[in-house]
Amino acid sequence: MRGLTEALSIYVVDDDDAVRDSLAVLLEPEGFTVRQFSSVDSFLEVLEEDPPGDGGRACLLLDLHMPGKGGQELLDILGRRESRLPVVVMTGNTDEKTRAQALLKGAVAFLEKPVDADRLIDTLRDALG
Repeated sequence: MRGLTEALSIYVVDDDDAVRDSLAVLLEPEGFTVRQFSSVDSFLEVLEEDPPGDGGRACLLLDLHMPGKGGQELLDILGRRESRLPVVVMTGNTDEKTRAQALLKGAVAFLEKPVDADRLIDTLRDALG
């Protein structure tokens, strides 16, 4: 099984199939390995089985508004677990309160959909260090 520790791995959590597929088409030619999750729960299942280690370079690209558990709830869960996985939020809801909450909960960046491709790639590279 491919783990969460692969170099330049991006874990996309978004309920929109078209968004996830478009991100894979954009990011894979840039050298990223993209794993797609349609829900917070499906991502958490993989996270439980194979948590990221210190040796890998992985980043979570997270939508905030999804059915069931949303992105803010995932940020809370990762915070309680003291996760060091960098999180980049990408959402259509960019009001200042939502942005501030996400950043306070540990997101390293907050991007508005639709996002400029170059800005997204630069943000992910920065998050991966």
